[in-house]
Amino acid sequence: MTTQVGMTEVAARAGVSVTTVSHVLSGRRPVAEATRTRVMRVIEELGYQPNPLSRVLRTQQTMTVALIVPDLTNPFYPMVLRGLADVMVPAGYHAVVCNTDGSREEELSFLREMTNRRVDGLVIAAFQLTRKDFLEYGKNVPIVRLGGAPFDPDLGDLVRSDDEGGMLQSARYLLEQGRKRLAYIGGPVHVGPSDLREAGYRRALAEAGHVVDEDLVVRGDFTREAGRAAAKDLLGRTDRPDAIACANDLIAIGVLDAARALGLDVPGELAVIGYDDIDAASLVFPALTTVVNPAREVGRACGEALLRRLTEAEDQPARQLVISNSLLRRESA
Repeated sequence: MTTQVGMTEVAARAGVSVTTVSHVLSGRRPVAEATRTRVMRVIEELGYQPNPLSRVLRTQQTMTVALIVPDLTNPFYPMVLRGLADVMVPAGYHAVVCNTDGSREEELSFLREMTNRRVDGLVIAAFQLTRKDFLEYGKNVPIVRLGGAPFDPDLGDLVRSDDEGGMLQSARYLLEQGRKRLAYIGGPVHVGPSDLREAGYRRALAEAGHVVDEDLVVRGDFTREAGRAAAKDLLGRTDRPDAIACANDLIAIGVLDAARALGLDVPGELAVIGYDDIDAASLVFPALTTVVNPAREVGRACGEALLRRLTEAEDQPARQLVISNSLLRRESA
């Protein structure tokens, strides 16, 4: 029977303390390079495998963080995860991902479950939870909220892109191109960035002296299918719009589907602008003009905010970080 090697044996063979071995393994404290090399050589010689359960019992840390998102099939969120991992993995943490399908019940369930599982921190894009939910179920774990508004220091750090400013750029550009009937297709009302992006659209029209035609404002889901259905309705009217600003790229790609089915020329008869700049935005035809929403940068910012919470004093004030956007002109507008 093979006897499992413990950290004590590693420390004795390497001629260092158990604490030093722990620092080498965690990477969270500086260790002289010669000492680190000696410890790692002994670990390899003895075949030592750290016991995650022992670490949890000893430090009360699981070295695990959770990312809770509404739709993992939306290409924006895997890139957020990539950015989060850029920061957390080198610090010794692993990330688990929870998909809620935008359901309040699932958001609340994952918030409770991840807290009960004693993850060290949460990054959560939850758009259905209330302030009371966060205060009741998230009070014992550092939380970084991803997206949405408003900033509330009692709920932890907030990282979001400039949703209103990004859509403001988009709508202004369409108006400057001489478009007369500018429609907007957004996501669900009162959900995360959807309201802010719609506010940017409305602000652009107001600044240009236009009255918003409410018949040209459609809300649905952040999906290609929802965009196709909304565009089919808008473009089937006799007074159809000559431009559509969309709350994300998936919606915009659905609009291109509908325009193609109706035989409309894009951008000649219809200009289309998306939001996010997912990989598919440059692959569709015509290539999609869109607002660059740097998902990986957003993920890194979430990781940095969470790591700060995990390594600094707990009484640090909560912060809000707004990531700027830019309009990327391609062929659809």
